[in-house]
Amino acid sequence: MATFEQLLTEVEKTVIETTVIPEGALVLDVREAEERTAGVIPGSVHVPRGLLEQRIEALLPDRDAELVAYCAGGTRSKLACATLAHLGYTHASSLSGGYEAYRRSRAVALPVLSSDQAARYARHLRLPDIGEAGQAKLLSAKVLLVGAGGLGSPAALYLAAAGVGTLGLVDDDVVDASNLQRQVVHSLATLGLPKVESAARTLEGLNPDVRVVRHAVRLDATNVEGLIADHDVIIDGTDNFAARYVLNDAAVRAGKTVVHASISRFEGQATVFRPRVGPCYRCLHPEPPSAGTAPSCDEAGVLGVLPGVLGVIQATEALKLVLGIGDPLVGRLLHYDALAMRFREFALPRDPRCPACAW
Repeated sequence: MATFEQLLTEVEKTVIETTVIPEGALVLDVREAEERTAGVIPGSVHVPRGLLEQRIEALLPDRDAELVAYCAGGTRSKLACATLAHLGYTHASSLSGGYEAYRRSRAVALPVLSSDQAARYARHLRLPDIGEAGQAKLLSAKVLLVGAGGLGSPAALYLAAAGVGTLGLVDDDVVDASNLQRQVVHSLATLGLPKVESAARTLEGLNPDVRVVRHAVRLDATNVEGLIADHDVIIDGTDNFAARYVLNDAAVRAGKTVVHASISRFEGQATVFRPRVGPCYRCLHPEPPSAGTAPSCDEAGVLGVLPGVLGVIQATEALKLVLGIGDPLVGRLLHYDALAMRFREFALPRDPRCPACAW
């Protein structure tokens, strides 16, 4: 029986090594899970060498696609490439020197997650578009939620669960029994508490990686610039037009992206306002509606689950923006009708005469 050294010698005769990862190639990490805490190549897909035969076909059905495998030092990736060649993959190469050579060539410390974080975010780490590098982006991100009510509650819960490192909460209200029908971040135990405090207790209990910054104030023209200044993305969960216009105008001036949603009765809508890329809120509604034409949720009522749907859409858009993936709702208005269970999308162009964002 051939020794491991003899087997490796035979493999080395046939396996192609590379020091450069070609653009568009699938980068395959064949190390064991615990080794990945030392760092990863951004965008790489993790399949331990022992599981290649079971998983690679579903992951990469095109056997002629470009593929680069890597391990810690370059040995196991050669064996992995031999396995891939046996399975019919024609363009598999091994990264010379493995991850250690890659790290030295970059001369930078790549993000490292703790073992607890690797377990918590395991499903994110398996997504090629996120991985460790993306999760590190989330952990360093700062998202401001204006409103800790119907929209802010589900958005905050999912952003905290996803590992967004800093969540700012802006709300000057206290928890009331009537909130509990839809504002799921609060509970009977926090009745009478400021909403930012009630929400912070829930979010910090959900994920200790998250720092919640409480702003028990009403957003207005005097404080909006300071509130939004230090955040990457803003989620608009406001329930009144005055706050929406103040937030929009300040965000346009500061170049901050706002993920907007609004709800009423059985319907809601969501979009993303990204300055100098797409429209702003005033492109959609140049001026506030006249009194009495757009009743609030307190006046008109709202289906309890409706803000959950729209708030999760807002959280999804915020995560995409932080990670730089997907196609955000910029220039598109997504309308949701709960009774018909129907989504419709409308084009939302920038108004070249907009009083806030025209340039």
